[in-house]
Amino acid sequence: MAGLTLQGVVKQYGAHPILHGIDLAVKDGEFVVLVGPSGCGKSTLLRIIAGLETTSGGKILIGDEDVTTQQPGDRGIAMVFQSYALYPHMTVRKNLSFGLENLSLSKQDIDARVAEAARMLAIEPLLDRRPKQLSGGQRQRVAIGRAIVRDPKIFLFDEPLSNLDAALRVQTRGEISRLHKRLGATMVYVTHDQIEAMTMADRIAVLNGGNLEQFGAPLELFDFPANKFVAGFIGSPQMNFYEGTIRSVAPELLGIDVPGLGLVNVPVDGTSAAVGQTVSLGLRPNHIHLASESAQHDHTFRFRADYAESVGTETYVYGRIEGNSTATIVHLPGHVAVAENDLLEFAAATSHFHVFNGETGLSYAKRRADGSLIAAA
Repeated sequence: MAGLTLQGVVKQYGAHPILHGIDLAVKDGEFVVLVGPSGCGKSTLLRIIAGLETTSGGKILIGDEDVTTQQPGDRGIAMVFQSYALYPHMTVRKNLSFGLENLSLSKQDIDARVAEAARMLAIEPLLDRRPKQLSGGQRQRVAIGRAIVRDPKIFLFDEPLSNLDAALRVQTRGEISRLHKRLGATMVYVTHDQIEAMTMADRIAVLNGGNLEQFGAPLELFDFPANKFVAGFIGSPQMNFYEGTIRSVAPELLGIDVPGLGLVNVPVDGTSAAVGQTVSLGLRPNHIHLASESAQHDHTFRFRADYAESVGTETYVYGRIEGNSTATIVHLPGHVAVAENDLLEFAAATSHFHVFNGETGLSYAKRRADGSLIAAA
């Protein structure tokens, strides 16, 4: 196994830039997920790591070795694609062993690797079947097994679960996570699904328009997003945003005036702020609760409901804050009976509000109750 380092990786197709100087350091044995909207460059970056695409600039190191110009087969990488890419005329056993037969391994070594991969993935009863006799989940496990038998330095996954139904996606992502723990392998995984990213990754790299927006642990990105894009992309449902104006500034507190919310005093680092600046105030749907449950340092507001969706264990309420035209989602635990046009009183802890510069979109660093800095954008 080995770590992976990207140094200023650039990719252009003619005059069209795709990646704008990506710097990324993946630790040996780490599970890193590349996530972002369609067209952000995540699959292109994965293909560059694999050697299936050439770089227009920058370096790729696996361990301490510069592999920027090496052929894919010389990089010690195994890749699992969105399409299973199995040989339809071969049995599962042959699909697993075929790639090893040109590596000068003995039949005994090949059989041992195939048997171990089949055991780890629980596909031993399937070894004599052909792909058409397998379900989608079984085919994906065979594709993963084909990567395992190569004993690569790094595993690359390109949206491997996108062809599976919802229930099977949940099951298979659990299997991949458990496999990572058993192998202790370095894995880089591409997905557009931020739920997959949050549940599987040691660290997440968020890409947008060919730029790396933030790289960190899942909860770090959720609690301390570097900018408005990351805040809106990570989390489901996505964060609510409201336009406001800074009315008061202190090193440990910003007073922000938002229509319908009034003056909200948010504990963030205000040293770079100025009265009169336009900002976006962010609040996650799950950080809003009924005012009857409010505590000290909560900010209360009135909310007009449009409709609600209850699944028994949780309720999503859609509507608008009184005096503000911005659509808002509230995520409440349990079943809460809400009818159309109900006027509700909600509250949120001031520490749960996020503040983003109106021009740059960058976060103002959050502060603890004692004023100490938590994280800087």
